[in-house]
Amino acid sequence: MTPRYEDLRYETGDGLARIELHRPDALNAWTPAMGTELLDAVRRASADDAVRAVLVTGADRAFCAGADVKNPRETTPEGDPDLSTRLREIYNPIVLAVRAAPKPFVGAVQGACAGLGVSLALSCDLLLAAEDAYLLLAFVRIGVMPDGGTTAFLAERVGLARAAELCMLGDRLPAETAHRWGLVNAVHPGERLHAEAEALARRLAQAPTVALASTKQALGAAAQRRLADQLELEATLQQRHATTHDYAEGKSAFAQKRQAVFRGC
Repeated sequence: MTPRYEDLRYETGDGLARIELHRPDALNAWTPAMGTELLDAVRRASADDAVRAVLVTGADRAFCAGADVKNPRETTPEGDPDLSTRLREIYNPIVLAVRAAPKPFVGAVQGACAGLGVSLALSCDLLLAAEDAYLLLAFVRIGVMPDGGTTAFLAERVGLARAAELCMLGDRLPAETAHRWGLVNAVHPGERLHAEAEALARRLAQAPTVALASTKQALGAAAQRRLADQLELEATLQQRHATTHDYAEGKSAFAQKRQAVFRGC
């Protein structure tokens, strides 16, 4: 029975599971509700013997704009903003579930791919991008750090200098540059992206499933052996920003559409 989700579209057929982030009015930005649905969808696809590959896309003109800033944050027992519980309970488990899945995940990115959207995209085994796509880690602009495994994925794929550039400056990384750096496997014209991603996923669905699962496990062991530890470290470090002036200033400046004035405390 096909599950009914509010913020996702999920369908299976021809050996594929297709997961579409579907909050187009919000550029598919994440909420805890969407994250909970996504975690369920990833686990469902992973456990379905009829599914041999998984295709992850975003609806309309963006892949994912990151966490939805309009969604209010919970608070800690001390009354501070809670910047880590959602990571530990919802978002980090999604990344780990994608990486642990015994079948390949193909991501197709168009338009904005920011914040947690980058985490999801980079957790896929193969990633295609449209010519208009870009990756954006703008956490620094509101006084926090990247999370969702992004620091691990970047450090292993582009090296510390480029990873620091992306994380510390918070500038857009165009698709062609992401391809040149090795973050995406191919770049296609926007009108061809989903057809190319579908074809790639179908090719994987026709490949020897057990061999692909073994390959994925071996590559993960070689490059991401400590991913779970890194996710926990990110969550712990993220929480330390909750009481800083810079986080409060960053949020306020973002909401007011003005330049933030950071004090380093």
